[in-house]
Amino acid sequence: MQIHIEASELPGRTCGPDTDFAGFDNIHVGVQRKDRPGELLGLHPGDAAHASWTLDCAAAPTAEGVEVSGPYVQNRLGGRFVYLSWGTVDDSGTFTMFRRAKLMMSDIAPEVLEAASRTGHLTARLRLTDDKGQPRCARIRPPDIIWSATETGPGTPEA
Repeated sequence: MQIHIEASELPGRTCGPDTDFAGFDNIHVGVQRKDRPGELLGLHPGDAAHASWTLDCAAAPTAEGVEVSGPYVQNRLGGRFVYLSWGTVDDSGTFTMFRRAKLMMSDIAPEVLEAASRTGHLTARLRLTDDKGQPRCARIRPPDIIWSATETGPGTPEA
């Protein structure tokens, strides 16, 4: 199965400070590899028009439902999830994380996850700017993320 993450409304490459946010320049976002915070897939600048990622994973039926695993699916106490990592990129290209967002598998309706395991495509759509204009972080729950089973991946007529 593939997980397609389609993100819109990125916060910008610079976000100023706020009461709970230090403020950062040259902001980027990517998907963190399982147990490797420094290894990111598809780093996008914070001022991009949109960001998207495709994650290869496995979907296995269990007594509790469909279990998703793969190189970008974290598995911690509390469940399986995908991390979107926010950070800055310095002049040498080094990424320094300052915040993360969690896309929880447990927030996907069981019937959507089952359908996605049949079609081979699970799509998440979300905006990446929070209500304060900063990079979205913490657990992102519906309706702020929309999960759907799709017949094909993004960019094809059936998606």
